[in-house]
Amino acid sequence: MIIAIDGPAASGKGTLAKRLAAHYGFHCLDTGLLYRAVALSLLEAGQAPSERDRAEAAARTLDLSRFPESALKAPKVSEAASIVSAIPEVRTALLAYQKDFVARLPGAVLDGRDIGTVIAPQAEVKIFVTANPEVRARRRFLEMQQSGGKLSEAEVLADIRRRDERDSSRGVAPLKIAPDAHLLDTTAMDADAVLRAAIAIVENAK
Repeated sequence: MIIAIDGPAASGKGTLAKRLAAHYGFHCLDTGLLYRAVALSLLEAGQAPSERDRAEAAARTLDLSRFPESALKAPKVSEAASIVSAIPEVRTALLAYQKDFVARLPGAVLDGRDIGTVIAPQAEVKIFVTANPEVRARRRFLEMQQSGGKLSEAEVLADIRRRDERDSSRGVAPLKIAPDAHLLDTTAMDADAVLRAAIAIVENAK
C-alpha cells in the first residue's frame, strides 16, 4: 500500500507520516529532506540555491546520509529548500529516488508537496494535511525555540506565508490537493487526534 501525505509547511504532515508508518510497519520518507539536503549542499559550498546548474548537480549526486536531520531543519536551509524545490531540473533529478521508494514492500508512506499529484498518483490513500497559517507558525516557532532558534513568531509566520505562495505558484509540481485526496485540517487537533483520523481514512480505503 502507498500512502501519500501532502500539505504546506508545519501542517503536521511529517509527524503524521512517521506515526502512520510505525502503525502499519511501512517505510517512511520525508521527501522535503531531499530538497533540504540539496539546499544545504549548496549553502555549504557557498553557492546560491537559485543557481540551476549547481542545484541540479547537487541533486544528482545527493547523499542524504551526509547530513543530520537537525542541520536540515535549520531556518536558513528551509528557505533555501523552498527555492531549490521550484527548479524543474532538481525535481526531475530527485524523481527516480522517490518513485523507487514508493515501490518498497510491504508499503510506503511519503510526505511532501506533490506526492499524490506527481510522485505517486496511484497511491491507494491520499491525505492533504493543512492548518491555518497562524497555528502552523506557532508550531514551527515552538520547535525552533527548543533547538535554539532566534526568529520571532511574527518572522516565522511571514516565512510560512512566503513559502505557501512560492510552493503554490511554482510552475512545476505546485502544492495542490489531488482530486481524490482526503482533506485533514489539523488546526484544532493534537497529534493523537490527527493520527486517529488518518488511520480511519486508511482503514476505509482497504
